[in-house]
Parts: sequence; structure tokens; C-alpha cells
Amino acid sequence: MGKVLAGITISVDGFITGPGDGPGCGLGVGGERLHYWVFGVPWSYDSPGRGEPAGQDKAWLEETMAANGAVIAGRGTYEAAGHWGGKNPWGIPFFVVTHRPAEQPPGGDFVFAASLVEAIDQANAAAGGKQVHIMGGADIIRQALAAGLVDEFTIIIAPVTLGAGKRLFDGFSESLELEHLGVRQSRFATFIDYRVKK
Repeated sequence: MGKVLAGITISVDGFITGPGDGPGCGLGVGGERLHYWVFGVPWSYDSPGRGEPAGQDKAWLEETMAANGAVIAGRGTYEAAGHWGGKNPWGIPFFVVTHRPAEQPPGGDFVFAASLVEAIDQANAAAGGKQVHIMGGADIIRQALAAGLVDEFTIIIAPVTLGAGKRLFDGFSESLELEHLGVRQSRFATFIDYRVKK
């Protein structure tokens, strides 16, 4: 069984989205700034095209993608992303945690799981010994951390404040001990990797 990694991008003031996130505006109003690192350039929902990551952003993304054998997201992330147009953007098994698993979409690009533990079990079986990546949203990551299911945790800090939106640790009352594994810096983000001590 491979390790379980949780990773998410936040603003300096701790938000993972701006206000009003949802289909067509998955990162909320102003939240696009969180993911400039993913596209290598400033972009907005109205931008006609997007760029490619470069430098440390590209290196982190390529290393993580190569190590991933399966990915997990919450239903809220799946909905806010507009179901990724019905097409799995990762190209590896993709599990969605939902209270409505009977609404399994056709085509096999996404597998709905009734609980986080079920999703992790299925993802580990499908990952072929590679790591399972929990991409978010915040609620799924909080659940995984609180349950002691995460081996490594990456926080990607975008150099912006959003002032409002969804906070990563809103309502989180657990005490975590983290071991620092490394840091990378780019124009658009600071990547901080931790081992979660259990």
C-alpha cells in the first residue's frame, strides 16, 4: 500500500476559495489567483487560454503526478469543477466522496464512494502501490487529517489574500504534529511539504 498525500493551495489568509465558488467559478470570486502557479501566468475564468507551469511549479506538479496512482476529491470539489466536463483530468483512477453514491455518473471516469475510508481503500487498491492523492476540498482534507489517514501533507501558499471564502482549517479542532520535509519557492507559490506524525 502506498502513502496517502493530501495537498491543497491556500491564500496567505488561509482560504482555499474566494466567495461564491461553484460551477463556472470553481475557485470563487478572485480565487483564480490561487492557481496562477498551475498555469504559469495570471488568468481568469474569462481568459481565452491558459499557460503551462514552469520552474519549481512545474517540477512539483510533475513529481507529484508521477507518484500518484489514484486521486480523491469531495463531492463539493467535483461539483464546483463542473464535473470536469465529465472527463477525468488526471488520467488515473479518480474517487469522489459523496453522501449520494447511487448518483454514480456513467462512463467510468469517476467512481463515487460513500465515505472517505471507502474511497481510500478503493484508491489504494487501484493505485498499484503508488501514492493516493487527496486533492480536496477542505472538508475532505480536514476529515482525513482528523482520522489519521494522511501520511504527507502539502500546503501550497499563493502570495495573495482573499479576505473571504472557504478556509482550509475552519472548525478544525484536532492537534497535529508535522515534520518539515521541504520547501520550494516560485513566483506564484510556496510549496511546503510535511510528514504527518502519528
